[in-house]
Amino acid sequence: MVRAKVSDIDRDNSAEKVEQILQGAMQEFLAHGFAGTSMDRVAAAAGVSKATVYSHFADKEGLFKALVERLARKKFESIFGSESLEGEPSQVLRQLGTKALQLMHVDQEHRAFMRVLIGESGRFPELAQVCVRAMHKPVLETLTQYIASHPELKIADPEAIARILVGSLVHFHITQDVLHGKDIVPMESDRIIDALMNMIVKSAQ
Repeated sequence: MVRAKVSDIDRDNSAEKVEQILQGAMQEFLAHGFAGTSMDRVAAAAGVSKATVYSHFADKEGLFKALVERLARKKFESIFGSESLEGEPSQVLRQLGTKALQLMHVDQEHRAFMRVLIGESGRFPELAQVCVRAMHKPVLETLTQYIASHPELKIADPEAIARILVGSLVHFHITQDVLHGKDIVPMESDRIIDALMNMIVKSAQ
């Protein structure tokens, strides 16, 4: 009979506790915001002791940062995958844009967390900066590098185009989903994708 090493068991238990804490923290941050959430609340929601929470996270800011970084990794991998971007820009950029809008539309937890983050950004700007650093910067850098690697697009400023692409998708998501504006300024997502492709790809043909 093969027995697991004590260190392996400890790591498994630790990872399980971290997951419990993060899930409890997400529940509390969504319900009460950053300012209204305490480590006591997180511990109760996670079903662990307060000492256990502090053994993994030094403070509430560190816990919030860990949540943002986990969301950022999950979102990046779900859109870009684990491999470098390859293929024709007309196909790659269309697929990325379509997938991004679809995921933002259906991921209600991410949407709710973004509402909390934006709402708290005035009082806690450093938390909003964590989001920009962990979530937006890698996306912009990846797209900038991909666009720059395709000189046939004849784009003089790949970084600016990457920001225009991401900004258009995020603005569409915010107005349609986050701010509940789909009945006020309705538009099909395909129109946004088609317009972006015409601007970025077809203008170079």
